[in-house]
Amino acid sequence: MTLAVRYTAARTLDTAVVGPCEPGPGEVLLAPAYVGICGTDLHIFHGDMDARVAVPAVLGHEMAGRVVRVGAGVEGWRPGDAVTVMPLAWDGTCPACRAGNSHICQNLDFIGIDSPGAMQQRWTVPAGTLVRLPQSLALDRAALVEPTAVAVHDVGRAEVRAGERVVVVGGGPVGILIALVARAAGAEVRVVELSAHRRKLAEESGLVTWDPAAEDVVEAAWEWTGGAGADVAFEVSGAAAGVDTAVEVLGVRGRLCLVAIHPRPREINLHRFFWRELTLVGARLYDRSDFEKAVALVADGTIPADRLISKVVPLTEAPAAFEALEGGGDVMKILVDCTDDTEGASA
Repeated sequence: MTLAVRYTAARTLDTAVVGPCEPGPGEVLLAPAYVGICGTDLHIFHGDMDARVAVPAVLGHEMAGRVVRVGAGVEGWRPGDAVTVMPLAWDGTCPACRAGNSHICQNLDFIGIDSPGAMQQRWTVPAGTLVRLPQSLALDRAALVEPTAVAVHDVGRAEVRAGERVVVVGGGPVGILIALVARAAGAEVRVVELSAHRRKLAEESGLVTWDPAAEDVVEAAWEWTGGAGADVAFEVSGAAAGVDTAVEVLGVRGRLCLVAIHPRPREINLHRFFWRELTLVGARLYDRSDFEKAVALVADGTIPADRLISKVVPLTEAPAAFEALEGGGDVMKILVDCTDDTEGASA
């Protein structure tokens, strides 16, 4: 038996004992150590994804932990191995998969949303989802590999190149990670963020920020680029004003990468797209190469994971942590400590 955090109804989480989870053929039993709470988890908590999520649902997909036991037919893994999980299970037969885009399979099982997630003391997953971690990498920092993989994928989708000017609109966890990954690719970066706390964290990581409440961001972008406009903008805020800003800062043939999930249709200045020959690209999830690059970026310190972790709470306090994250600005990333020091969990 194992203790898990479960979503049971809008704004309702509990911690409960769930059944045994022995690994079947091709599966691996993991002991999650740390699990991050992300924006998608908050959407679930708010009840916004009830049409998709079957309750009670064990949440969590940003994780790092260790292998406990392997099922029949699993090779290359042994107990004690440090791992993270790329939480995607695709069917391999749909048009997207056949075209080589299995990460956005048309029948995708996003583990932690569509099937049980990592916020539990023991977790069984397909062996093919495992990504190896360096044994020297602290597992709390390694819990940021999954959101870093999102950022790596986003920067790749936008085709960011060395020397380009990049504006990231929204300085939450994913926005900061995108800025750091883009900087590592050789770009010059500015982060647009209202929260003073988040701007401070970004600046402590060596990033330059703009406060849209205190300055005209479009004018600042024009001055920064000598009137050319930015080469790339990332919309990570999820706000209508963020969309407007991301479009307006772009120069001729600039690329807008849409990262945030917008819950409703937004108006967009299509004339600006026509006049400047702009390009809009969507970015969703990641593939294995994104994950492997993310592991390297976290391990070598390019991603200052320790600065981005606001607090770590025990599994039993996870429901309160969700409520703390609703405040937004003064919290960046909360990790749930799922380690089990008792003899009660299935080993």
